[in-house]
Amino acid sequence: MKRALAAGCVGALITAVAATGCTVGVSGPAGPTASERAEVAGGQGRRLTDDERILLQRAEAVLVKKCMERHGFKYWVGPLPTADELKGGGYVLTDVGWAKRHGYGSRLQERLKDAQHRDPNHAYADSLPEKERIRYGKALEGGPSAEMLTAELPGGGTVRTPRESCQTDAKERLYGDFDRWFKAEKTATNLTSVYVTDLLRDRRFVGAVEKWAACMRDAGHAYADPPAVREALPRLTEGLDADRAFATEVRLAVAEATCATETPLAETARALDGEYREKRLTEYADDIAAYERMSLAALARAEDVTGSTT
Repeated sequence: MKRALAAGCVGALITAVAATGCTVGVSGPAGPTASERAEVAGGQGRRLTDDERILLQRAEAVLVKKCMERHGFKYWVGPLPTADELKGGGYVLTDVGWAKRHGYGSRLQERLKDAQHRDPNHAYADSLPEKERIRYGKALEGGPSAEMLTAELPGGGTVRTPRESCQTDAKERLYGDFDRWFKAEKTATNLTSVYVTDLLRDRRFVGAVEKWAACMRDAGHAYADPPAVREALPRLTEGLDADRAFATEVRLAVAEATCATETPLAETARALDGEYREKRLTEYADDIAAYERMSLAALARAEDVTGSTT
């Protein structure tokens, strides 16, 4: 179970929102590797900040709204998460301040679910007559008869998307060549499967986790690794009222983050992430570079679309 949970934390070994999708960085934007620093120096690209990613999401939503209106439908741009709210999840927390505010992010997740439940777009689509509801879905997401684009994922398998839809139209207007963007984005945001299993087994990482576990034991929390804490949390909070359950969550999250920074775990994970990316991702360099260049180019368009730089 713990191994499965660890494998499921493909988005990051350390809590982060990584610019090339799944990386193993420490909390906050992951530091660039040597080759990525060289790419930036050569004007090829860089990883976006969390705020920049949110700007792109907002612009994409605005463009979807405009497209849906051209099709004769109403569409609402919903609230987007803040950069702070995006920091939860991953293999281990390293930001003590974030842990004090949010624990493991359970209340943020509840807020997101509530926002999704109250999304006026769902209610609007449900209120349409059946024929119009079908047309709405095709306009927004494309239909089964639409031409499909296919991209191969680094870890195996493929993913497909309709070539024509308002979601596709928004991405094409924002990023440019959608065919190129789709392939580059699906590669660059699905990279951890290439190296994370070996990283988890690296003796340097295993040793850092053991030191983290010793720190946690000293603090009164006997867990072999960070996934074991998350696995135990539902049992520890069962039967507690909401405030006491959240207090328990915060207490464990703060201990986890404190031990991650007071032992070598955070720095070891950061260093190994860079090392493994350098060694294992060479064959994906063109797609990563294209993803970063197209993302950066989209920022100026996003500012024009939204009238904002943040």
